[in-house]
Amino acid sequence: MHSTDDLQDYGMKTNQQAAKATRLLRHRRLLLALTRFRRAFSIKEAGSSAVPPPAFLKDHTPFSKNSREAKRVLKRKYAVPGWYHARTYSYVLRRRTASELGRAAEAAGDRPGWRTAQRGRSPAGDERSQLSILNSNNYGYLPWEWAHGLRGYSYPLIFASIYKALQLLAKDDVQLLIWVPRLAQAVLAAFADVKLYSLVQHLENAETAKCVYFCQLCSWFTWYSCTRTLTNTMETLLTTFALSYYPIKGSKISSSCKYIALIAFAIVIRPTAVIPWIPLVFSHFLQEQRKADLILHNCIPVGLVTIGTSLIIDRVFFGEWVLVQLNFLKFNVLQNLGTFYGSHPWHWYFTQGLPVILGTHLPFFIHGCVLAPKRYRIFLMAVIWTVLVYSMLSHKEFRFIYPVLPFCMVFCGYSLKHLKAWKKPAASFLLLSNLLPALYTGLIHQRGSLDVMSHIQQLCNNSYQSQASVFIMMPCHSTPFYSHVHCPLTMRFLQCPPDLTGNESYIDEADIFYSNPLGWLNKEFYNDTLLPSHLIFFSVLEQEISSFLALRGYEKMATVFHTHVPQGRVGSHIYIYRKKTDMNHT
Repeated sequence: MHSTDDLQDYGMKTNQQAAKATRLLRHRRLLLALTRFRRAFSIKEAGSSAVPPPAFLKDHTPFSKNSREAKRVLKRKYAVPGWYHARTYSYVLRRRTASELGRAAEAAGDRPGWRTAQRGRSPAGDERSQLSILNSNNYGYLPWEWAHGLRGYSYPLIFASIYKALQLLAKDDVQLLIWVPRLAQAVLAAFADVKLYSLVQHLENAETAKCVYFCQLCSWFTWYSCTRTLTNTMETLLTTFALSYYPIKGSKISSSCKYIALIAFAIVIRPTAVIPWIPLVFSHFLQEQRKADLILHNCIPVGLVTIGTSLIIDRVFFGEWVLVQLNFLKFNVLQNLGTFYGSHPWHWYFTQGLPVILGTHLPFFIHGCVLAPKRYRIFLMAVIWTVLVYSMLSHKEFRFIYPVLPFCMVFCGYSLKHLKAWKKPAASFLLLSNLLPALYTGLIHQRGSLDVMSHIQQLCNNSYQSQASVFIMMPCHSTPFYSHVHCPLTMRFLQCPPDLTGNESYIDEADIFYSNPLGWLNKEFYNDTLLPSHLIFFSVLEQEISSFLALRGYEKMATVFHTHVPQGRVGSHIYIYRKKTDMNHT
């Protein structure tokens, strides 16, 4: 963070100059200056028509040695009175303190970081690809979703608050930055499981509730996903909390206001949260006798408060009014641009997606659907409706249908409870058959993406940090980024943002690289002074670029296991190479 002296240096010679200008002329000039200055700080993508930032802004620490120059430029070029410098500084400071929101959003999980003034894309896949916006030390990464207003700041703000608390307590160690968001997510997941148990206990009895709870705890996909800081995970947890207050027949703890508020919060975090709730809310509306009260006293007030709060939060950090939910809908549904990340046949969720996340729960789910009372049909309808809606979109992932898993567990538990003599063998089968995939996917499979970051983080612990630079030559967002490093180390990765201009011949940087890795490297690093000190890539790439590594003086530093199932661009191991001339430093 910046000291009080910095702020005073930036603009506390105030009132004398302010008195010299007339009110009208002053206001007109200030508006123009602010507009130009904000444009200078909104670092645009290559090819943008934006005005390039002033020279003094290109330095990564513009508020220390360059603060006086900044003030002079503002005064000379834009005729900004001195008293306004502090306001301008506060705007820039707000941009930079998207810090905790940066690593928080990384906590929200999935994205690497920035090297210079470049914006990359965040994968449609895993939010583990850490999205670090500018942090308080003026380093981080801003994915393309933020550039186009597809993601909001409400969810990262949760983790930003935690990071800020750690910073104030002087406990913002890199390990805490990594583990605290996961622990927070785990605690919320535990509360959600308890809420699911409580719901079934009120609807049925303690025995059925225990069976549902057991099925939920046994689910390998729940173990795999519940501690990850994906928006899909929070969407699932909020769906479970809302379900516990849903006014299904027989429920003693229902609350229209609470469940609608939880749904609204889930929609703010991820707009797709509305999908499973469409049949449920419609059913509630049809059965509700006081329909006008439901709309006027619950839906409208809750909707206005949540959307209004989301708009204000995004306004503060975007610097302009942005309706993230609308942009998200346009991109993923109306324009269907998610196909840039891959497409699957329409039946994929029925033939692969749902069977895989259910695993050995699948026969219990089918059996429970047959046995369950009629009042639970609305839950089954929500599952089928959600899968059908997602099936209409070309881009498909397992995590997208994670929110229907709690609904499915109600039927699985109902099935287990009615097996009677076979209950214990069935429970043992569920436990053992889910334990192995849960442990393997959680502790072994593709672990290299995280393990390699510990090697990178070690570069922060010595005096060589200022000369060190890292280039990750892997499919974009294969690893975390600054949230797992926590120092201003120069890092770069292959970019792969989608094309939003309609250019049919567009190819992203990662695809260009993999089409000819050796040629790309020779062209990109035509001068030895441009070479990074460390290269990180999957083992499948080593043979193809071996001549480049030998010619430029790189030597293997470490080998990190990644997966037993390599495929395509993803290898079984991750290699870390460093320049031989840098050996004595590291």
